Amino acid sequence: MAIESIPDLFKAFQKLKVLVIGDVMIDAYIWGTVSRISPEAPVPVVNVKNREKRMGGAANVALNLQSLGAEPILCAVLGDDEEANIFEDLLEKRNITAKGIIRSKDRITTIKERVLSGSQHLLRVDSESLEPLNSSEENLLSQKILELIPEVDVVVFEDYDKGTINAQIIQDTVERAQELGKPVVVDPKKNNFFYYKGVDLFKPNLKELKEGMNVNFEHSNQEVLKSQTQLLRERLSCKMVMTTLSEKGVYIQSEQEDFLIPAYKRSISDVSGAGDTVISIAALCMALNLKAGFVATLSNLGGGIVCEELGVVPIDAKKLEVEAIKHNLQL
Repeated sequence: MAIESIPDLFKAFQKLKVLVIGDVMIDAYIWGTVSRISPEAPVPVVNVKNREKRMGGAANVALNLQSLGAEPILCAVLGDDEEANIFEDLLEKRNITAKGIIRSKDRITTIKERVLSGSQHLLRVDSESLEPLNSSEENLLSQKILELIPEVDVVVFEDYDKGTINAQIIQDTVERAQELGKPVVVDPKKNNFFYYKGVDLFKPNLKELKEGMNVNFEHSNQEVLKSQTQLLRERLSCKMVMTTLSEKGVYIQSEQEDFLIPAYKRSISDVSGAGDTVISIAALCMALNLKAGFVATLSNLGGGIVCEELGVVPIDAKKLEVEAIKHNLQL
């Protein structure tokens, strides 16, 4: 179908399939009240009122994609443990396929447990394996990725530096995606930063850009932002680099053009998960071969919308569509 309007675009999103490769985890929450200090140690005693487990990490990108109407397929490695059972149950409840999930007896499933009293975050306990995949795990994951690429419209790498993604998996995936004409978009972290050669869209935040390029500058220094982005784009031989600048918006650069898109004025409650929303919107736009300026503008708008919500929540597609029309976004 021809995409001539914003409503057309959101209908087109509903026909897309997306492969999300990366580190998945369980975000666990314990909510309670504190009325006394423990007699055993000078720490608060939390009287538990509620517990909840949610899909996190790369799985939050899948939730955003699903919320936008697309069909996500997660490709990740879990432990062979009770937490993996919980994670797959959460997938089933959300009607997201587990066909890209691999289990390994040599790993544990990442779980991040947070203890909160009211709005006060008291403690976080992480259980995770940060070791790189062993050769058996790597082979299984690579086979699964290559098997799934033909049935999707775009591939997303959602990297949290937890060991799922490595240079070989990146290279094999990008080569196969290029053969099939499927765009690849990346939300990077430090360890694999320069391995994502030949991708279509690379999306660091400003901190990651500065650390990766080993240079320190203010976002307001547009000349340095532009030159460092160009150096990064050339080093990766990628089509576009889109850097998120937090409350200052986003900067996108391709070989032909570049745009600095300021953030829309919003009442910010929580920036958690905004990057996941941005990469999800960008991936769908790339699947539809939309222009760089529009990719950045719609992604920027969506990232701002989720910052108005408390906690990590996927984007509301209808709200994004209404706002895109209100702001007169041009395809």
